[in-house]
Amino acid sequence: MRSRLLFGPLAGALFAIGVAGLALMIPGYSHVRQTVSEIGAIGSPARVLFAVMLCAVAVCILVFASAVRDLSLAAHRSRLPAYLIGCMALSAAGVGLFAHPHPLHNVFAISELIGYQAPLVFALIWRRDPQAKTLVALSWLLYFLILAAIPLNLSALDRQGVTWSWVEPAYGLAQRILFAAWFGWCALLGMFLAQPQQHQQLSREVSK
Repeated sequence: MRSRLLFGPLAGALFAIGVAGLALMIPGYSHVRQTVSEIGAIGSPARVLFAVMLCAVAVCILVFASAVRDLSLAAHRSRLPAYLIGCMALSAAGVGLFAHPHPLHNVFAISELIGYQAPLVFALIWRRDPQAKTLVALSWLLYFLILAAIPLNLSALDRQGVTWSWVEPAYGLAQRILFAAWFGWCALLGMFLAQPQQHQQLSREVSK
């Protein structure tokens, strides 16, 4: 289980490196103004590699979700956070396979809202576990960041609105804040839970 937990930080690292590296294939690409999806859009020289990268990220997320599920079972906690993490894997794969502007691209992108609830649900379920005090605090912090970033990203659905006029010049940055918060949560969760002492403490707690 410990090795599978490390697929959380691996997913984030693969996504960050992939986005940064593949963007170099597109002349004039701006991480501040342009969306991540534009890297793998139809007609982009990075389209195939972008799809492969996101599918690889999706696999990492699924492996990580399976570890969180097993850990939740061992600790007699709800597996819902693991299932929400798993939903993000489906969304990521769909975004990569159905390149912008395919109609299904935005469907899978919007479906990410389901996976973004994982930190909130984790914090609520584990809030009374003294061994998870640090993780619960971090989950709340990163979820509030996610919650703040979601409306900024959804403002693109109303391009005549005031919010969009403010967000548009830095829309790529707003999107990356959202991704960084969620993948950062997965990374911290995986690294913290993978520590040997956490498993020992969990075992003692469960055996009581």
